[in-house]
Amino acid sequence: MENRFGFLGLVIVALGALFGVAFVTRPAAVAAPAATPGRVAVASVSAVCPDPAGTRVSAITPPGGKGVGVATVTEVSPATVAQDGATAGGSGAPAGTSGAKPAGSGGKPAGQVTLDQPGRLWQRELPVRAAPVEIYGTGAMAAGLEAAQTRREKDGAARGLASVRCAEPGASTWFVGPGPAAADVMLYLTNADTAQAVVTIMAYAGEGPVVGDSGNSLVLKPGEHRAIRMRDLAPSPLVMAVEVRTVSGRVAASARAVLGAGKGADWLPVSAAPATSVVIPGIPGGGGPRELFVTAPGESDTVVRIKALTADGFYAMKNRESLDVPAGSTASLDVTTGIGGQPSALVLTADVPIVAGLMATGTGAKQDVAFSAGSPPIDVGSVVADNRTGKKVSSRLILSAPAAAGKVSVQVVPAKGVAPAPVEVDIPAARTREVKPAVPAGRGDFSLIVLPLPGSGPVYGGRVLDEKAPDGLYLTTQPLAQARTSALVPPIAESTAVVVP
Repeated sequence: MENRFGFLGLVIVALGALFGVAFVTRPAAVAAPAATPGRVAVASVSAVCPDPAGTRVSAITPPGGKGVGVATVTEVSPATVAQDGATAGGSGAPAGTSGAKPAGSGGKPAGQVTLDQPGRLWQRELPVRAAPVEIYGTGAMAAGLEAAQTRREKDGAARGLASVRCAEPGASTWFVGPGPAAADVMLYLTNADTAQAVVTIMAYAGEGPVVGDSGNSLVLKPGEHRAIRMRDLAPSPLVMAVEVRTVSGRVAASARAVLGAGKGADWLPVSAAPATSVVIPGIPGGGGPRELFVTAPGESDTVVRIKALTADGFYAMKNRESLDVPAGSTASLDVTTGIGGQPSALVLTADVPIVAGLMATGTGAKQDVAFSAGSPPIDVGSVVADNRTGKKVSSRLILSAPAAAGKVSVQVVPAKGVAPAPVEVDIPAARTREVKPAVPAGRGDFSLIVLPLPGSGPVYGGRVLDEKAPDGLYLTTQPLAQARTSALVPPIAESTAVVVP
């Protein structure tokens, strides 16, 4: 009996020793990686040109798409959107798409144009009564689909060259620039989807957030579009930032500022979402004022640190090194002398998220203006649909590499003739470089495809388009946006909530 109990005691001691060793040598707990959104190739892309009446609309899908595809150019209206929805059999954007509607065939709305050749630039002058236009691509015509509208006014309050990238429907869009007291600012909202959109408009002036007398929300039915004069929402601000946010659905948003006769007009580019580090690229060289706009939409004041990045490198501008921005407000700063008329970019840093933009004014008896805004690096490439060159007209790229050296490929796709071979462009670290693309025959219309090459650091850029005229320079700019080649999808994690009520 004693031997039995002795043996049992030895077993218990051995097991305890084993558990002790296992406890001491167990691996440290490893935290599960945070779930992050993933990227998938787009199956469809939608771009809405906000006010194409009397303008030239340009559209292109870069070459190289696999399989077959089609892009359609259609005026947006309740009738055409309803017809698209009935033909396609539903609405809403599935994961992996950047457009509004699933692909369909047949039942084409009246006046619809079909495009089916990647790498071919399509251009059309639209009539003066045209409604907003949606360019919607699927399959091989989706990845990288880009569109723009451009208009040249010879006189009047809107005299100038005005160009804008046709907007992708989304849930949040930011604009920064002059306010209604300095310009006639018009906001264009289009719902090209088959579901209604509930929209909230948030405005941030120099005095703080602005709430209109009639409220800041509205409902856009499928196919509906509206033009909203910001003066009706807030008449007094000299400077302003606007966020167009949807509570449900999606909306394509664009904004235009007309400064008045002899002062110029142009579209405000979409600004990158609030961040503590912002790069404003593509600032044209030459004479004329340059004005910076910065908004801190949160609840904390901030001091924004400003550096200019030119062909000679970084430098802190004398007496322009920083800008105080109160919480929920927009502030401006004249940076004309700081930039010194050089092609450049501005690099801003702050302790709280900010959004930013810049207005460049041209020279001449009658001035024109152009706008740039905070933009992301062109990690996946960028496409600019509408460019021109000729005796008096010039298109050029302004590329900046604020960190490591950059290297990109620039492909010219002419409206007529064979595309030349891509050109490799090096941008030294912490430098800005201006590039004038070479066009066959030295003149004509063309698109640009800019792709980062292996080993390149982050590259930011903008396209400048200008035209010399006796009464003053026509001027417009477009920051290089990331090509519409992929879409973010929500993270996926295992959960019993799917099966357990």
